Amino acid sequence: EVPLAAPFVFLIDVICAFHYSKGDVALLNCTAIVNTSNETLTDKNPISDSIHRHAGPELRDELLKLKGCRTGEAKMTEGFNLAARFIIHTVGPKYKAKYRTAAESSLYSCYRNVMQLAKEHTMVSVGFCVISTTKRGYPLEDATHIAFRTVRRFLENHGESIEAVVFAVSDAEEVVYKKLLPLYYPRSKDEERASLPLLPADIGNSEGEPVVPERQIRITEKPGSVEDDSEDESLELGLGLVGNHAFARMEGDVDKQRKQILQGHLSEAAQQKQHQRNYNRWLCRARAEDLSDIAALKALYQTGVDMCGRTVMVVVGRNIPVTLIDMEKALLYFIHVMDHITVKEYVMVYFHTLTGEHNHLDTDFLKKLYDIVDIKFKKNLRAFYFVHPTFRSKVSAWFFTTFSVSGIKEKVHHIENLQQLFACILPEQIDIPPFVLEYDARVSPIQSSLHSCSLS
Repeated sequence: EVPLAAPFVFLIDVICAFHYSKGDVALLNCTAIVNTSNETLTDKNPISDSIHRHAGPELRDELLKLKGCRTGEAKMTEGFNLAARFIIHTVGPKYKAKYRTAAESSLYSCYRNVMQLAKEHTMVSVGFCVISTTKRGYPLEDATHIAFRTVRRFLENHGESIEAVVFAVSDAEEVVYKKLLPLYYPRSKDEERASLPLLPADIGNSEGEPVVPERQIRITEKPGSVEDDSEDESLELGLGLVGNHAFARMEGDVDKQRKQILQGHLSEAAQQKQHQRNYNRWLCRARAEDLSDIAALKALYQTGVDMCGRTVMVVVGRNIPVTLIDMEKALLYFIHVMDHITVKEYVMVYFHTLTGEHNHLDTDFLKKLYDIVDIKFKKNLRAFYFVHPTFRSKVSAWFFTTFSVSGIKEKVHHIENLQQLFACILPEQIDIPPFVLEYDARVSPIQSSLHSCSLS
């Protein structure tokens, strides 16, 4: 018999770098310690309270400048009166069984982003608290599996400059940590072999990120029906457990499908049916998931109507922190909001005003969105107004609409200033962010000649 290879092997460098200690994380003498809080960074929990007490009042003032922290994100401040030079603040997920996959991914992001900040700032040591507080309902043992494997994989792959990672734990937490420590940090080859059968089935990918296996998703004819509670629960669990890659695999490879169509293996009717089925699955998932964090960005909203009475949808580019949010959840939110809007003709206004690199959606994401959405999204879109474009954005838009999604090229209109936009949509019919109004007043003097807008 060929012995199974251990996924977490005995490595002396990794073992020496990992420690846990009973006590208060606020007292650790590390380069940085970790604070677990809520999205406004005002959470009242024993860990945060102790850190604030030892750091002093300056910390609270500094946190106000951060303007919050999203779930899974990590932000850094000075340590002030602490022994640690820095504090890395993160927000763990609220745990609900039906959204378990989302919670796992968010918790992974917490640990991963903390370690990434430590690497970027060449920190020598990091002191962790248990990020998944009991207040947020995350099962301690499940959370510890994610913490251990994420930190382990980071030390293996990227931890050249990090000499020590210390977990500060309570008495109750220590029991779980002692139990699971040998699975991910075996202290000998014998312990490595003994721990192998005790590892869970899901140990994440090469970075420790949760991976959801392929599974069949059952979708009822009427997802809103409550005839059978157990079936509804089964559906929600199934939808909640769909991960990025597994969801894509349900319908097979898109390029492969296109190749089959070109080769005549799939009829046009079959292809349309397949596309509709795939979209319906995304829509069901969008209705099932908690997307409140994406909604809070206020990056997509409905306003009034244009000169022809068509609904106006607004996208604010500056409110999309691409590098900090789960873009699949953003896609789900777009589907959730737009599905009922697109049953009739509509127009979209995109404010490119004052966007930075971290706000720019990449072409792969836009192409994925275009491929997934229902045909009504494309058919009923009458105009796409691109406000305050730059030369670079014009070039990018031309390439994208020419070579990737040529079906909407004629609907895209570049709008240099708000006066041009008001020739198509009356000012009282559109809610414009204050920073857009201020920018336009500063850089775009009122022009006598208005842009000719297509109202077809």
